[in-house]
Amino acid sequence: MQTKLTWNGKMKFNSTTPSGHQLTLDAAQEVGGEDQGPRPTEVLLSAVGACSGIDIVDILKKMRLHVEDFDMEVSGSRAEEHPRRFTHVHIHYRLTGDLPVEKVRRAVTLSRDTYCSVSQSLSAEVTTSFSINGETYE
Repeated sequence: MQTKLTWNGKMKFNSTTPSGHQLTLDAAQEVGGEDQGPRPTEVLLSAVGACSGIDIVDILKKMRLHVEDFDMEVSGSRAEEHPRRFTHVHIHYRLTGDLPVEKVRRAVTLSRDTYCSVSQSLSAEVTTSFSINGETYE
């Protein structure tokens, strides 16, 4: 897999993904950017969430379960020293539907520990929690 990035002045880069999609990444104005796109670290957290979310939807579908609604919050803690890597990432999934707790727990665990290549590529500790119809589980 290969992504092409092109510098577009100041701190802005345009990325063309292998699937042909375009993405602009930029830095904040206070560090010389123009704030015309997400920061690379923001995209990384989004990628962790999307990767895991895709896994969970696919796993639950294979279990013949119907997800009515699904969103998540992904938070990350970073080291104080450079390279300021993520040291901890937490994903909280919020699902709605007639979903058995143990099956959702299994889907979350499989994504976190086996399938999500993005989170497995990080050296950060990745933890998860979830809620179904408003009730939270660890």
